[in-house]
Amino acid sequence: VVQLVESGGASVQAGGSLRLSCAASGYITTSANYMAWFRQAPGQEREWVSSIWTGNDNTYYSDSVKGRFTISLGNTKEMVYLQMNSLKPEDTAMYYCAAGPNRGLGSYRRRDTYNYWGQGTQVTVSS
Repeated sequence: VVQLVESGGASVQAGGSLRLSCAASGYITTSANYMAWFRQAPGQEREWVSSIWTGNDNTYYSDSVKGRFTISLGNTKEMVYLQMNSLKPEDTAMYYCAAGPNRGLGSYRRRDTYNYWGQGTQVTVSS
């Protein structure tokens, strides 16, 4: 059974930083997969934020967070982190951790790539 549990969400001022964590368990930690962060603001669709391929640690970012957010894996690949710097009010959302296989070129940014999802952690950025 694969489980993903997020933590680290909080309320911060614009310009601040947060680090989100995702604890993964199950077979997902022993084989190469995409691990990703998505976010969803009220009334909006779930949006891809960043992905990392656990086979070689290649990382990918949406244009809206590139240069401000950093995705990384823990030493045992049972943890996935999202370091968020220079936070903006528009970063306010529920952030979800996800895991899934490689389904082809560019699949890392697609929601349907991911079989497993966490319950989410809330990030609120005030101006």
